[in-house]
Amino acid sequence: MRILDAKPVNLDGFSVTNPDLGLVAMASPFDPVPSLVVGDGPEGRRVVELDGKSVDQFDVIDEFIALYGLDLDVAEEAMAVDDQALARMIVDFTVPRAEVVRLVAGLTPAKLARVVALLSPVEMQMAMTRMRARRTPSNQAHVTNQLDDPLLIAADAASAVAYGFREVETTVPVLGDAPSNAVALLIGSQVGVPGAMAQCSIEEALELRLGLRGLTSYAETISLYGTEQVFVDGDDTPFSKAILTSAYASRGLKMRVTSGGGAEVLMGAAEKCSILYLESRCVSLARALGSQGVQNGGIDGVGVVASVPDGMKELLAENLMVMLRDLESCAGNDNLISESDVRRSAHTLPVLLAGADFIFSGFGSIPRYDNAFALSNFNSDDMDDFLVLQRDWGVDGGLRTVPVEHLARVRRRAATAVQAVYRDLGLADFDDERVDAVVVANGSRDLDKGDPKAVAEAATAIEAKQLTVFDVVASLKRTGYDAEADAIMALTRERLRGDQLQTSAIFDDEFRVLSKITDPNDYRGPGTGYALTAQRRAEIDAIRQARTADELTADQAEHHGHVGFDDVEIARQGSDPREVCIGLSPALGRSVWLSLCGLTVGEVLRQISAGLEEEGCVPRLVRIRSTIDVGMIGLTAARLSGSGIGIGLQGKGTALIHRRDLAPLANLELFSVAPLLTDRMYRELGKNAARHAKGMAPIPIFTGGTDESISARYHARAVALVALEREASEPGQPPMTVRMSR
Repeated sequence: MRILDAKPVNLDGFSVTNPDLGLVAMASPFDPVPSLVVGDGPEGRRVVELDGKSVDQFDVIDEFIALYGLDLDVAEEAMAVDDQALARMIVDFTVPRAEVVRLVAGLTPAKLARVVALLSPVEMQMAMTRMRARRTPSNQAHVTNQLDDPLLIAADAASAVAYGFREVETTVPVLGDAPSNAVALLIGSQVGVPGAMAQCSIEEALELRLGLRGLTSYAETISLYGTEQVFVDGDDTPFSKAILTSAYASRGLKMRVTSGGGAEVLMGAAEKCSILYLESRCVSLARALGSQGVQNGGIDGVGVVASVPDGMKELLAENLMVMLRDLESCAGNDNLISESDVRRSAHTLPVLLAGADFIFSGFGSIPRYDNAFALSNFNSDDMDDFLVLQRDWGVDGGLRTVPVEHLARVRRRAATAVQAVYRDLGLADFDDERVDAVVVANGSRDLDKGDPKAVAEAATAIEAKQLTVFDVVASLKRTGYDAEADAIMALTRERLRGDQLQTSAIFDDEFRVLSKITDPNDYRGPGTGYALTAQRRAEIDAIRQARTADELTADQAEHHGHVGFDDVEIARQGSDPREVCIGLSPALGRSVWLSLCGLTVGEVLRQISAGLEEEGCVPRLVRIRSTIDVGMIGLTAARLSGSGIGIGLQGKGTALIHRRDLAPLANLELFSVAPLLTDRMYRELGKNAARHAKGMAPIPIFTGGTDESISARYHARAVALVALEREASEPGQPPMTVRMSR
């Protein structure tokens, strides 16, 4: 218990189920019973009852959903379908996606929540695989820093886009810095790989103004809530959110809303309902107000959701409900769910495996401390882990490995571009030393604070001059950054076309729109839907840690020839009772010269021989040519030994003591974890073998064990060394007595 109490998972908060506080994930006894009654009125058909409430009892959310959120042409048909039958249709890939979307369009929030709650987590993943809107998965990055340093924002944006993120999002510790952050992000996001969309997430009026001036290209922080009281507290309604949504979309800005379970619980206004039901209301609102998609499934309230039983399942269900409503799913993960690496990985993995329009609504492409939104579930120090997860499972999480030289180039290009534009437009003057520092910085803590007024004055100047995207483009052209100017201009032209307003739209690096319309998810069972191309598979497989067999064994050449072995004769049965044969593997001292523990094979043999001699025994070296199995090597050596005791030794360092009358696997003592062995242990191995030869019962050698991942660390190299052993083996050839010549 002392050890368990010290584990990071105990830093998390865990709640018992409590409907009175809204602390219930999937099904509260206070959730309404699904119902829908449609009547005829002066203005045509209208909803007169929704989820147990008559029209005179509707709150503002009910009213909005009743007016705009239900397809009344299919509603009565859909509501009449049994819950379990609907759940099976959602999972059944023989039922066309379009048919599921058609029926879900007529479901009330309570009905949809109750149906989705019937699915197991695995069934939810299956459903997500076929129900997401866009065929090709993608990913989004957070790009912020505590200094609001524009050079660092630009460099980090360029890094993020190089890794494969197709949306980048910034925000500010200081609201007034927002215009500067937006300009820096815009420039940095088009360095190296064009077409990534950018947003500056801030107070809604300023965010909209920046978007209207072309300094951002999408928005997603229009927040929706599942109870009227929380809207009231925020001085908002679904109607005001709809107006804001229309304002963005009418000017070519891609727009989705943000909800995410737990917000109502945090604000003390969950009305005793389950988190899933309240989120179902939010998703219904998103569909009703014309949003392209929803960011949910792990946003600011994720810690609340994760604290209750079934919380992880509920978060996955949120993403699925968005897909069922035929919206773009930006699948959360942008808030640290736990201090436990196991739990935060467990939260992310189902989304990665199932696929989503965006696996993250904000992978922290910067260090945790620089993430001005909050600590993301994965941050820059987790990049290698995520890239390896893609490779492990053969799935596309939208990212790729980037050579460090390329990262350095794009970071410098982005930083110098911002430096040049800020000088040209009279915003600020950052010196070359600042650029050099930014290029190699891991985050803002690697930089000095610089001029504390520079960013604020630059942001003020951007607003005072009402700079637009065309000012930025012209400045980039004047200062020699034509590629970036052309990319931003192309992005602006695409806004006028409006294709990025299609559901689930992203641009690839050639400005082609991938969306529900141009790249629809066509999964219909095994062998269909999105599949990795050979090129994409190669990108995913090419993690920077991967090594070829030649690379894994390159250090062998450094020790080549440090000892030599001369053949003496075909090995014969020995007669000296003091003799202990040391059986050498086929490649030892021929193509394998360095053991996994770092000792040369010559040093290993010297230590074993010294141990035998200290106990009064005589070593004889015997090359076992026909097998690479250390058990058979040791047993063969024992049968040739005058004492009946033999030692088996592989080039990689694995060793054992054997006796001639034992079965091959029934050795006396085994040193299986070669990386842990030391020169002292090999010497003790020799001593123990000698003691067995003398009829003693020596105390086995304790190697100490480890809590490190020795197997994972060394297995690839061990395989490469075993391949050398196999190549050197000579099946059918008898053992050969050899002599170490140097």
